[in-house]
Amino acid sequence: MDRMLYISMTGAKHHMHSMQSVGNNLANATTTGFREDLSQFRSMPVFGPGHPTRAYAMAERPGLNFTSGPIQQTGRDLDIAIDGDGWIAVQNNDGTEAYTRAGNLKITPTGQLVTEKGLAVIGEDGPIAVPPAEKVEVASDGTISIRPVGQNAVGMAVIERIKFVRPPLQEMYKGKDGLMRHMSDQVQPANANVRVVSGALEGSNVNTVEAMVKMIDLQRNYEMQVKSMSAASDIAESTSSIMRIS
Repeated sequence: MDRMLYISMTGAKHHMHSMQSVGNNLANATTTGFREDLSQFRSMPVFGPGHPTRAYAMAERPGLNFTSGPIQQTGRDLDIAIDGDGWIAVQNNDGTEAYTRAGNLKITPTGQLVTEKGLAVIGEDGPIAVPPAEKVEVASDGTISIRPVGQNAVGMAVIERIKFVRPPLQEMYKGKDGLMRHMSDQVQPANANVRVVSGALEGSNVNTVEAMVKMIDLQRNYEMQVKSMSAASDIAESTSSIMRIS
């Protein structure tokens, strides 16, 4: 009975972990540029002294769903959505370089270009600073142009270009902070072929209907595992009673 109980116990535990992953996806169904976390189950033998006669269920995250989310027009000058593959380079709070698809940018009172979460956007020469301007535009290649305060309508000046990268998707992973990084943890080179749609944002690629159905399925499987644990306990108790009678 210990085999049945152990499998049921680990199954219930990892179903809870998988529900947390799906719950996180649902919570970010409206987050700009969010990439859905994938999850799956498999059986793993227990290795140790003797033969691996025991097995347990294990939930794991094999990767991310890299499908692009829907692009929605906003009309805001500092909103950009990456068209196809690619990432926006940002500076994390610890000073390292990381990557995101969230293109809802803004300018701080000190003139620094940052993401909605306050991370500095990186350009060709480091974090981008925007001088006082009446208008700011981002071209499809990431070039930032401004009309300085007091200049006429045709006086647009190029100040910087946003750094975009495009490493192979299979080499990217998501950190606990939600930012993407290369598996080597090395700074990736800029890619001039990445293009963006100005005045638009990319939505989350989470399918809420599929996520809800998966959550219900995981909940039912969790209840089944708990029932199996109860059944294993009942069988063990019945076996002990028979042995006491004999």
